[in-house]
Amino acid sequence: MFLFGHQKTPKEIMREHLRAINKSKREIDRERTQMQQQEKKTIIEIKKCAKQGQIGAAKIMAKDLVRLRNQITKFYNMSTQLQAVGMRIQTLKSTQSMAEAMKGVTRAMMVMNKQMNLPAMQRIMMEFERQGEMMDMKEEMMNDTMDDAMEGDNDEEQSEEILSQVLDEIGINLSTQLVDTPSASMASSSSSTVPTREAEMDSDLQARLDNLKK
Repeated sequence: MFLFGHQKTPKEIMREHLRAINKSKREIDRERTQMQQQEKKTIIEIKKCAKQGQIGAAKIMAKDLVRLRNQITKFYNMSTQLQAVGMRIQTLKSTQSMAEAMKGVTRAMMVMNKQMNLPAMQRIMMEFERQGEMMDMKEEMMNDTMDDAMEGDNDEEQSEEILSQVLDEIGINLSTQLVDTPSASMASSSSSTVPTREAEMDSDLQARLDNLKK
């Protein structure tokens, strides 16, 4: 139990350390920048003393310049090491975030696996397949029934079309043939009737001539 606040999580602790490391690195970089500016000033002073003939002062400043450059190198090393440590902490932080995410996903998968009823799913799939087969069979039966209902009309139309094509090929029109047939019989009966009437008129005329002779 913590009387003054709650216990910090590892993620919060790593965040604090990373913030402290970045702060230290910024301070080291700022100090190094100031040393580099002091280095430039020292070089200018050494050149000035050398021109004025103050060789002793120039030597002392040269020693200070060497120590200053060594300190700058040390600050470079410290900044590099802090950056490496910060990168490691960032890597650990990312790894922990990934572990927490995987932990949450694992829990969700466990819940889903518990809720998943494989026998019930199998029964549902089997029933779905059975209903689909029944629908296919009914559709096939309906198509066969419709084909049977339309088959007679189609056959009659096709037979008439074939007969028309055959008569066209031999040069006979079916409708003309059917119309011409009664006309021909009537013509033959008319032709047979005309000679009979002529014979009756001839015989009547001959009888009248015979009466006149008497």
